[in-house]
Amino acid sequence: MKKNKISLFAAVMLALSSLIGSGWLFGAGEAARIAGPAAIFSWIIGAVIMIIIAINYVELGAMFPESGGMSRYAQYSHGSLLGFIAAWANWVSLVTIIPIEAVASVQYMSTWPWKWSKWTQSFMENGNISSHGLWVVMLFLLVFTLLNFWSVQLLTRFTNLISIFKLGLPALTIVMLIISGFHGENFTSQTQSFMPYGLKSVFEATAISGIIFSYDAFQTVINIGGEIKNPSKNILRGVIISLGISAIIYIFLQVAFIGAIDPATLAKSGWHGVNFASPFADVAIMLGLHWLAVLLYMDAFVSPFGTGVAFVATTGRALAAMTKNGNLPAWLGRLDRRYMTPRIAVATSFVVSAIMVSIFRNWSMLASIVAASTLIAYLTGPVTAAALRKMRPDFKRPVKLRGLNFIAPLSFVVTSLAIYWTMWPTTINVIGVIALGLPIYFYYQARYNQSNWGQILKGSGWMLAYLAFIALISYLGDHTFGGIGLLKYPSDFGLIIVASLAFYYWALASRVDGPDLQHAQKVNRRVK
Repeated sequence: MKKNKISLFAAVMLALSSLIGSGWLFGAGEAARIAGPAAIFSWIIGAVIMIIIAINYVELGAMFPESGGMSRYAQYSHGSLLGFIAAWANWVSLVTIIPIEAVASVQYMSTWPWKWSKWTQSFMENGNISSHGLWVVMLFLLVFTLLNFWSVQLLTRFTNLISIFKLGLPALTIVMLIISGFHGENFTSQTQSFMPYGLKSVFEATAISGIIFSYDAFQTVINIGGEIKNPSKNILRGVIISLGISAIIYIFLQVAFIGAIDPATLAKSGWHGVNFASPFADVAIMLGLHWLAVLLYMDAFVSPFGTGVAFVATTGRALAAMTKNGNLPAWLGRLDRRYMTPRIAVATSFVVSAIMVSIFRNWSMLASIVAASTLIAYLTGPVTAAALRKMRPDFKRPVKLRGLNFIAPLSFVVTSLAIYWTMWPTTINVIGVIALGLPIYFYYQARYNQSNWGQILKGSGWMLAYLAFIALISYLGDHTFGGIGLLKYPSDFGLIIVASLAFYYWALASRVDGPDLQHAQKVNRRVK
């Protein structure tokens, strides 16, 4: 068993395989189109938001070093219904990332410029995956699954190898674009100001151009916490190192992309007119770097492929952890005795991923679902961390966050703003998907569990009210964020900030000291 433990290096490589995926291939071009050079701020804002959120989960992950832990924390502090909502929302986001990466690979394959590859052009039709392309997507999903099916060691060896390539090529791209055709005037010229579309565009780009989505995979380290060597130290190190490396790469990629655009192109149509099918490959061809374009087209297959493999691991463990909450059948989380992998959960994730991509056949639609559902799940992290400080101050906390009384409500507020930035109707669509899981919860509660419904509703009432609130504000909000414009910017931001603080303190007061804390105490005793 000991030989299957994951080292810090392997955990960081696994996280980077998730973090450096299709986001770098799509994000810089889309963010520049929306916000111009100020898209650099969007990547910084996105990184800051995710680091603030992650810090709460690092404390929780070190306290409870168990696989799929992010699917369980909310239940420890607020009971089974909130735990189910958080776990379900998180799992929806994770299981949607798998087909996103497969779609990204196939979409870029369809733009390969070589004569021998013209057959790949049939993979896309009117911006969506075609029937031919769908078969290729399904094949990729199957390969992702099989690489997770046998052992942790096979998974980590594969991701260690692929991560080196995934980190090396973005770094090479940054260097080559800067030395081959960098136009500093794109950032400061009179015709192209640094923030041509205003501050609102910066927030818009943060949410809808794949930035939040690109940083989301920090939870990979936390969800495999039970399999990491020395988890009390290496969970924190793994999250900070992987997020830090990815943030640096993404920010410099954005700088290189902005500087590489021909000023004459911007003079004609502005940043809104910068719309490349394969952003970095197209720019490399414009600069005469055909060898780099070839590598980029290859990486458009490799990077999403590596992320898809990593997220099958994360998704399977998250689903297996949900079964321990008593709201899903226990057989879903059963570990294979020989390889110690949750094979049934991994296979289930494959089936759901295949269904998702059969319904939603383009990258942007799937990415929107991921961003909003992930952020809704993340709302519970700061609430749980703060609540457990009050309920169980004696728990072992290898990583004890200083200033939690400030950072936790701040995390809740910035997460709420980011949910709003994902735009109507994405917000209501995702809330609807979350609601689809509730009948499963109520079925298991009614049939198998002796439930204290008073405690259950006390612990989750704030979340149900919050979801109704954020959906209403999203609908009434500024046109920039998809609303009808009844609430104008920045008054919409102000209302969300004030209301979010109220919801946070309501949530903190709704903590439930119930039987789930007894299990949490058992897990916490394993901490050295």
